[in-house]
Amino acid sequence: MTAEFPGFVDIHVHFRDPGVPEAETTASGLAAAMRGGFAAVVTMPNTSPACDSAERIAYQRRRTEESGSPVRLFPSACITKGRLGAEVADLESLAEAGAAFFTDDGSYVADDRVMEEAMGRSARLGLAVCDHAMDPKMLSGGVIRDCPLARRLGLKIIPAETETAAIRRDLSICRVTGCRLHIQHISTAEGVDLVRSAQKEGLPVSAEATPHHLLFACEDIPSNDAAYKMAPPLGAREDRAELRKAVKEGVLMFATDHAPHPARTKSAGFAKSANGIIGLETAVPVTWRVMVEEEGMNPEAWARAWWKMPRGVFGKEVPALAKTVVETGSAFKIDLSSFASLSRNCPYGGMEFDCRAKLKVD
Repeated sequence: MTAEFPGFVDIHVHFRDPGVPEAETTASGLAAAMRGGFAAVVTMPNTSPACDSAERIAYQRRRTEESGSPVRLFPSACITKGRLGAEVADLESLAEAGAAFFTDDGSYVADDRVMEEAMGRSARLGLAVCDHAMDPKMLSGGVIRDCPLARRLGLKIIPAETETAAIRRDLSICRVTGCRLHIQHISTAEGVDLVRSAQKEGLPVSAEATPHHLLFACEDIPSNDAAYKMAPPLGAREDRAELRKAVKEGVLMFATDHAPHPARTKSAGFAKSANGIIGLETAVPVTWRVMVEEEGMNPEAWARAWWKMPRGVFGKEVPALAKTVVETGSAFKIDLSSFASLSRNCPYGGMEFDCRAKLKVD
């Protein structure tokens, strides 16, 4: 099968620019996006320094123009100054500079009053707040969900309530402010239920599932291998089943949470390694296998979770993008050494898939 769709959009990527150029630059990240068939990406603001000013948004745009890539880059901006959670950033100037939406991704805004102020101001601007739903008060040094490997190695557990408590808090603020709320990288069955119920209630709420949370469960982790370590952590099999069901229902969209890291930060096992895996060059084949081949999802509906639903998170209409062409019927193995990304931190190496995507560039 060969099919052409409106350009796929990944609303959750990390390009480490500025900050850690050995992990990813804007140019290498956009090259990875193009290799993966993405017409546009939204970068997260947890760079160093954080993207909390109009000048930082301008930097992202300048770096994109310098790359010459046909992939469009839309910067998101911080909810709070420095992503420190203490004081709301100048959301008005960030919106004027072109922020796609607001997020402190990588951190949760734990102060209720700060989040309520941010969501109220975002609502007036017509922009969404995107939520890294992990309440730090419940983390307690956890690195993994409860599973046989965690018990065998004595690893500290991240309970599901870390996510669900955060979602409940922000849904309550959504009801008060009317702000559009997007839950990032959802990982628990109860979290999905909260989002599903909020949507039925008529709240302006959306959420995303990553390819890795859809493919793997914590019970599948083979060893003390930080390629399987991410935040939020992989859920249990019942969580994975609910995520797949919700994608098929149209409750959840796709996003990669592409999180490149240099090898030195991912080589110390679960206890000490950084969170996150890369995903731009594998997202289309992984989600095709999981949702279309295994779950029987209609290919058109699968594609909408990559192009139509992500566009709904933006506060304004997305400009014309290159088309995404999807091809199936020819098996191939993932070769990490061939990646355009500068990082290799992912568990897909050597796995075989039957779907590729490319951009149709005029």
